[in-house]
Amino acid sequence: MIEALHAIEVITIFAEDLPATKAFYGEVFGLPLVFEDAVSAVFKFENLLLNVLLSSQAPTLVEPEPVGTAGAGLRVMPTIRVTDADETCGELARHGVALLNGPVDRPWGRRTATFRDPAGNVWEIAQDLPRS
Repeated sequence: MIEALHAIEVITIFAEDLPATKAFYGEVFGLPLVFEDAVSAVFKFENLLLNVLLSSQAPTLVEPEPVGTAGAGLRVMPTIRVTDADETCGELARHGVALLNGPVDRPWGRRTATFRDPAGNVWEIAQDLPRS
């Protein structure tokens, strides 16, 4: 193990519509905005920062790799642990968020559901189920 690679500090996601994606994380997730400029908005989770960056600004960060488009397929799925998946899904619905799937009990002992943000990123919520 490389000791320096043990803690995630920031997740950067790319968005074509910064205002819609910024509103999503502020309103649906209820995250505090800790920084913003014309091309990005940074939100604070309990243990990390989420940087929403305009896709047009991403190439210099990832070159020589290309920046994928929102419809090119998923490459990452962050998971948020919740205490009650059904309750959280109800809250998401009250914010106008459509679920992609779930909530469903998984064979590995979690109840999960997924949804998409306005930039095309898919998030999962997961509740630990009691072990039988």
